Amino acid sequence: MPAGALDVPLEYVRLGLRFDRLESGFVDAYTGDPRIRAQVADEPAPTPQALRDQARGLLAELDAAALPADRADYLRGQLTGLECTARKMNSEPVGFVDEVAAYFQVDVVLGDPAVYAAAHAELETLLPGSGSLSERYAVHRRREECPPDRLETAVHALSSALRDQVRGRYGLPEVETVHYEVVTDQPWSGFNYYEGNYRSKVAINADLPHRLSHLPHLVAHEAYPGHHTEHCRKELGLVERAARTEHTVFLVNTPECLMAEGLADLGVQASIGDGWGPWAAEILGDLGLRFDGHLAERISAAAAPLNRVRQDAAILLHDRKADPDEVIAYLQRWSLVSSERATQQLRFLTHPLWRAYISTYVEGYDLLSRWLADRPADQSVEGRFLRLLDEPLTPRAVAAELLAA
Repeated sequence: MPAGALDVPLEYVRLGLRFDRLESGFVDAYTGDPRIRAQVADEPAPTPQALRDQARGLLAELDAAALPADRADYLRGQLTGLECTARKMNSEPVGFVDEVAAYFQVDVVLGDPAVYAAAHAELETLLPGSGSLSERYAVHRRREECPPDRLETAVHALSSALRDQVRGRYGLPEVETVHYEVVTDQPWSGFNYYEGNYRSKVAINADLPHRLSHLPHLVAHEAYPGHHTEHCRKELGLVERAARTEHTVFLVNTPECLMAEGLADLGVQASIGDGWGPWAAEILGDLGLRFDGHLAERISAAAAPLNRVRQDAAILLHDRKADPDEVIAYLQRWSLVSSERATQQLRFLTHPLWRAYISTYVEGYDLLSRWLADRPADQSVEGRFLRLLDEPLTPRAVAAELLAA
């Protein structure tokens, strides 16, 4: 960094911590110097206008900071997201599609109902019987539900098995640990709280029914090889070894979130791959928890296109100004969920902090699954996925790699 130049990475960290003072939970994780956080806490209360102007100022300083290209690109994306958040906090008008583009570097559109109808047709063949498809799907899901009093035991068994896989394929610091706890009254099904020093707390929402076939995805997403693994490897590589201060803070509604959720949703594919259904069924079967692993895997693949329906709901609600009851009906029709589950999803889509976040799962999985599949012929899944765990990649950079290929 040139003498006298502003330390943009450090100021970015300070700026991110200031956002948390306006919206608790905006800082998803902080592993940096506690004195910096204490200094920010002692500052006069920030205003959205001041944070907007600070974000714009740091964006203007980036070119003069003489940072490596990947580092500057990463910070540019993060600061652009923060600038948009500040405008939203300042009650400036920002449409949902524009909000998602500023936060996550992706352009979102409504999905194709014909694709959803084709997914329904495939599910029809996998779930024969009387009643509507929605009713049969609901029966299948209920049949797979994990008894609440066995949830923690099932999670620990899957976590141990996935941890063994990840340690062998991707490596982890010997001291890393994950602590699980069951919570209630949250808009999400699971959440990783990374505490630094290779430790995570993973909270699982007991208000929602957890299906046995979904538990491997939940544990892989939150821990191995998802959020916990990514945090551990980036803390070791980018922070401790490369001294990249900006990676000591993880901020909501920034491009890094789309990358993190996309890679986490690829967790089962990157650790177990094809055959994950029977693999999980054997582990849980040893606990007396039984489901058809082969069928679960086929249904999961058939239903995958319906993942986009949740983003459609957000676009309809926020940009098309659809009535909430219409949106709930749309979710029920195409996602094949109950009114209670659709209402829970609407709660997430209307949460002030999380309303745009649904796109990280939809677009993140779509972008990174295509990128993982488009790897060079001589590169393994592990080699490709390791880049996601270790490098400060952005959605724009990944899209550019796909275009170049």
